[in-house]
Amino acid sequence: MTEGGAAAPLRAVVRLAHRVEDGLSSVLLAAMVLLPLAEIVVRQTGTGIPGALPFEQHLTLWIAFLGAALAAREGRLLALATGNFLPEGKFRTIAAVFTGGVSAMVATLLGGASLDLVRIEREGGIEMAAGVPVWVGQAVMPVGFAILALRLAWKSSELWAGRALAALGIVLGLSIGANAEAFGELPATPWLVLILGSTLLGGPIFAALGGAAVFLFLSDFVPLAAIPAESYRLAVSPTLAAIPLFTLTGFLLAEGGASERLLRVFRALFGWAPGSTAVVCAVVCAFFTVFTGGSGVTILALGGVLFAALSADGYRERFSLGLLTSSGSLGLLLPPALPLILYGIVAEVPIEDLFIGGLIPGLLLIALIAAWGVREGLRKGVAGSRTPATELGGPVGAGWWESLPPAAKRFLSVVLEIMRAVWAGKWELLLPVVILVAFFSGYATLVETAALAALYAFIVQCLVHRDVKLGKPLLAVFRQCTVLVGGVLIILVVAMGLTSWLVDAQAAQGLLELVQDNIESKLVFLLVLNVFLLLVGCLMDIFSATVVVVPLIIPLGLAFGVDPIHLGIIFVANLELGYLTPPVGLNLFLASYRFERPLLKIYRAAVPALIILGIGVLLITYVPGLTLGLLDWLGRS
Repeated sequence: MTEGGAAAPLRAVVRLAHRVEDGLSSVLLAAMVLLPLAEIVVRQTGTGIPGALPFEQHLTLWIAFLGAALAAREGRLLALATGNFLPEGKFRTIAAVFTGGVSAMVATLLGGASLDLVRIEREGGIEMAAGVPVWVGQAVMPVGFAILALRLAWKSSELWAGRALAALGIVLGLSIGANAEAFGELPATPWLVLILGSTLLGGPIFAALGGAAVFLFLSDFVPLAAIPAESYRLAVSPTLAAIPLFTLTGFLLAEGGASERLLRVFRALFGWAPGSTAVVCAVVCAFFTVFTGGSGVTILALGGVLFAALSADGYRERFSLGLLTSSGSLGLLLPPALPLILYGIVAEVPIEDLFIGGLIPGLLLIALIAAWGVREGLRKGVAGSRTPATELGGPVGAGWWESLPPAAKRFLSVVLEIMRAVWAGKWELLLPVVILVAFFSGYATLVETAALAALYAFIVQCLVHRDVKLGKPLLAVFRQCTVLVGGVLIILVVAMGLTSWLVDAQAAQGLLELVQDNIESKLVFLLVLNVFLLLVGCLMDIFSATVVVVPLIIPLGLAFGVDPIHLGIIFVANLELGYLTPPVGLNLFLASYRFERPLLKIYRAAVPALIILGIGVLLITYVPGLTLGLLDWLGRS
């Protein structure tokens, strides 16, 4: 038998395993949607589904690790953009093997620690619900980390020699785990430098945060099982399940024709104004980013359609690139934006207050970008995007149409197009209403509201408009959503370990003393906070930054009299700006990839938006009434 013939059965087994993995991800995500919906229905009878919440929480844990495994399989684990600066060739190949080995080592250590946690829980005999032991839900953690370690080593190189070198990271991880006490006597600094170097070379962020937690815990002689224990605590948060459910909503909308319908609605409403297409693009991007959390899905999914619309209306390429790059993170302050949900979980503040507090600041940032679009339209003489009356025409067979004066024809054409566009996009326009009414009326919890939103998007895109076909196309949307969610959630769960170490080390108290010794003015503190958060947003994704940084800044905000809700809006606004900050803002690289333009060209295009949004962030920071005014008016402050 030839070598190729011998490898054929192995390839068949791998393909089967991939299909099982894809199918399981779809089943679990569908179960996450259906369980809260069933709870809403059963609750109307005065009872409820026994164990509905614990099962939903553990489904989130399983989606996190299964999604991370899928992301590793596709090479889509979130990493710093610094790796993109590496030159093609031998150096990048060596760097990939190095980062693969270091990341595999960290995943192996976390897997061993998770296995210890499962053993402890199994001996404890604690039940999740309905007689199901907790350790069954936790079992996905060691399995998931093991798969991550193997795939990170495998994906590090196309050559067997490179993969073998990266696999030494797994061996090293097993050795460190087996001799934890001996390694605890060694300083953590060399290991932290190793992990930092791997991260800067393009290693996944979860390995950076998880690796730092591992070696900091080892240096303090703390059992590594404490890391997955903290990870598990976050994963079973009562509201964390809303993140994958709202993300699924965004994916369903983006995959269908929702963007074209919404674009038509807003062009019909505002097409008379100079710069109207730019305004519409900003609003449409914000609508989608609310559900995808600034993950780049907006730029990747809608960039082509919106860039073509801007080009067709005569906008300069540089302006169009800057507008769409900046608009890819608009909407993070509007309900039910995922960063607001996560901030509420970590900071332990009411999520509904964050939704209300972020409304005016979020609209302010959109208005600033829209004003930039209007200025561009006026400056360059870009006409409105309205379809001419002669193209629209009147009602078919209406003889009176021809007898109307031209002005009346234009006016009626505008009205008719608005009615047609609103009717075509009515289902997408109703989605925010459904979400806000369900949540703020108390009819549904946040997770149940997210499940309702996902069901609504499914019905609209798959059954009403039929933009997303049932079967393989729908399953592909589920898989893509799971990959993104897994890439985000795996960062969150390992970041909790690092946060736990920072709490034990009293880092927040030390930082508070340092700041109070050097800063007395609240205004100066807020300015320093803005600069710090801008750097954080440039280097870290918004989700991991929330878990790691928020526990540190909450005591600082309280010490300087900053309301926690206001602090949350300041935090998210700065992180939103960080997506645009050179040299490594995430949206800059995604825009370069999506529009196939050099990175330096994207940098130049984004500078005006960076300045404009920076002004907006300063207004949000120094005018707390923008955040708290509506809360005060509603009596919630």
